[in-house]
Amino acid sequence: MKSIKVTRHFTDGDYGQLHYRTAGKASTLPAVVCLHMVPKSSRLYHNLLPYLAKDRLVIAIDYPGYGESDKPIEQPQATIENYTKAIWQVLDHLSIDQVDLVGYHTGCMVALDSAHLRGNQVNKVVNISAPIFTQKEVEAFHQYYTPIALDESGSRFKTMWERILYYRGPGMTLEMCADSMAENLRGGEAYEWGHAAAFNHAQQYIENIKTLTQPLLVMNLNDDLNEHSQRVDTLINNGERKDYLQWGAGFLDAFPEEASIEILKFLSEK
Repeated sequence: MKSIKVTRHFTDGDYGQLHYRTAGKASTLPAVVCLHMVPKSSRLYHNLLPYLAKDRLVIAIDYPGYGESDKPIEQPQATIENYTKAIWQVLDHLSIDQVDLVGYHTGCMVALDSAHLRGNQVNKVVNISAPIFTQKEVEAFHQYYTPIALDESGSRFKTMWERILYYRGPGMTLEMCADSMAENLRGGEAYEWGHAAAFNHAQQYIENIKTLTQPLLVMNLNDDLNEHSQRVDTLINNGERKDYLQWGAGFLDAFPEEASIEILKFLSEK
C-alpha cells in the first residue's frame, strides 16, 4: 500500500533513545502496536504496517538493543519486563490510551506482559506463534543460542546465514533472507540478549496466557514453533489458535496483505 507512508521516529527511554515506526492516523479504533521477534526489529513489520493502517494508527517499536534503539549497558537489564516498559514509554510519549497488541515469537511474550501490566489499556492480543517451552527445551535453547564468538573465518555469520536458510518459509526470497541477516548483525555483541530474556521468561509467559482476560488469537505458522504453539490449546481461556500452515518465516514480507486481512478480521470482531 504505497498510499500509506511508514515514518520513523525516536523518543527517550531508560537506556537512551527508542526507535519506532508509524503508519496511518489516530482514529476511534485502538492503535495497533507491533512487537518484533529477536534479534530482529520493527523492520519485521515494515511491509505490513500500511495494510494494517487503513483506518487506524499502527506502531512498531524496537526493543532496547535492537534495530535503532540504544541498548542497555549490561545483559541483566535485557528482560521481557524491561522491553515491556520501553513499549509503554513510547506509547505514553504518543499519548496513546487504547491499543491492540501484535507480537511475533519473542514479541508474543512482550505483548502478554504488556497486557498484564496495563490491562485497562489493552483491547485484544495477537500472538504469531506461541513460544510455550518445557524446562528441558529452555535449557537446550539457552545452549543453542549461546553467542558465537567472532573469529577471522566468520563462523558467526556462516551459522546465522545457514539458520536463516534452514528456517526460510514459502515466498521468502534470498533478498528477504539477506535483510533478515542484516537485522541480526545490528544487535552487535548483544545480539543474543533477547533470546536469553525470552527463555528466562518462558514459565511466566505460560502463566500470562492462563490469566489473560483480553481476547487472544494465536496464529500458528508452519515454522520452528509450530509444535510449541499447539500447546496453547490447554492454556487459553479467552480466544483461539488458528493454523496458517501455508505461511512460515518471512511471511510478513512475502504476504503482507493476506496477513493483514487475518489480523484485522480478529481485531474487528465484536
